[in-house]
Amino acid sequence: MAIETRTVAQTCAQAKEAAHKLAALDSAVKDAALRAVAHDLEARADEIIEANAADLEAGRAAGLTDALIDRLTLDGERVKVMADGVRTIVELDDPVGEELESRTLYNGLDLRKVRVPLGVVAIVYEARPNVTVDAAALAIKSGNAVVLRGSSTAERSNAVLAAIVAEAAEREGLPEGSVSLIAGGDRSELAELSQQDRYVDLIIPRGGEGLKNALKSTATVPVIYAAAGNCHVYVDAGADVAMAQRIAYNAKVQRPGVCNSAETLLVHSDVAAQVLPGLMDKLREAGVELRVDARTRALAGLDGDGVVTATDEDWDTEYLGMTMAIKVVDSLEEAIDHINRHGTGHSEAIVTANDSAAQAFTNEVDAACVYVNASTRFTDGGEFGMGAEMGNSTQKLHARGPIALRELTTSKYIVHGTGQVRE
Repeated sequence: MAIETRTVAQTCAQAKEAAHKLAALDSAVKDAALRAVAHDLEARADEIIEANAADLEAGRAAGLTDALIDRLTLDGERVKVMADGVRTIVELDDPVGEELESRTLYNGLDLRKVRVPLGVVAIVYEARPNVTVDAAALAIKSGNAVVLRGSSTAERSNAVLAAIVAEAAEREGLPEGSVSLIAGGDRSELAELSQQDRYVDLIIPRGGEGLKNALKSTATVPVIYAAAGNCHVYVDAGADVAMAQRIAYNAKVQRPGVCNSAETLLVHSDVAAQVLPGLMDKLREAGVELRVDARTRALAGLDGDGVVTATDEDWDTEYLGMTMAIKVVDSLEEAIDHINRHGTGHSEAIVTANDSAAQAFTNEVDAACVYVNASTRFTDGGEFGMGAEMGNSTQKLHARGPIALRELTTSKYIVHGTGQVRE
């Protein structure tokens, strides 16, 4: 695979040619390609880690935050996780050809609705080189060609990973152009990619609001936004205190630089005095800066380092790091209203012992994933048994939540007749 001397349009045109052939491949050929990808990832782990080390050195020199460095980092264990994720995708059912509906019409025509690949999927992503492998593996399994466009911060890592995937796939019989990488260039290149509607069937941007807005202003290709995650944990009146503290801590600290980590904690005033002091101590010990409302500060009795007064802007901020906003509310309704006004529709959680409160929360909170008594950190294609994901859709058309195999398909009607004509 060449890392592009071709233009963006030429790359997309070749992907379109490959997509026509991919759509007709049997599952066995696609699965063999994926097994080869998994094998080669592990066999060439040293090459991957060496390229990644160069990206990490450049990233630190450029002043990337600790959270972004964590997202960028690959080591032996993470390479193994990528390879195992590819093997998991092999074991999943191939969605292509799945029958969604069948019936015989009044005129004797037999009508079937089946799943088919979208065609060419472009994914634009920031910082996380593992997306190169996840996206390519999902595309191959679902019979799509994929055009990858990572960021300059992971340029060396992405180049090696994409080459490994493409070489292994082509060796096992996939057409050239099934997996293509456009090296991370400037925004003009992104704009050009977003306007390849002759060749590209879908773009999935996986990054922050800046990436989302850049595409909104230029894209003529359909877009599914895998966008920001301003996620919340709400602790309801009567919630189990230990459970609430454990879930809130995990949702913030376990991996703070990802989109399903919690950015805001809401606590009902009836349990705030029991939940907040101990939890805030633990969060501060872990290095979390707390941005709190006046009631939280008074109830917790905390001041000084690591505790500052929240502003209106904090309720709308995806920190992607060791910062958390905390607010005391007086009712379930107030919590739901706060989440629907400030959340991004990604992942929201309630901790409660009340089934009616849980039902009201799941019914009324407008988000792709809503949790009862569990951390928001589970919103992930791998955790949901999908093998991996292209991203997590926060919109409502075609796909919502983790974008995996079935979300990379559309449908086709196949109609069989015996000579019928319409009168």
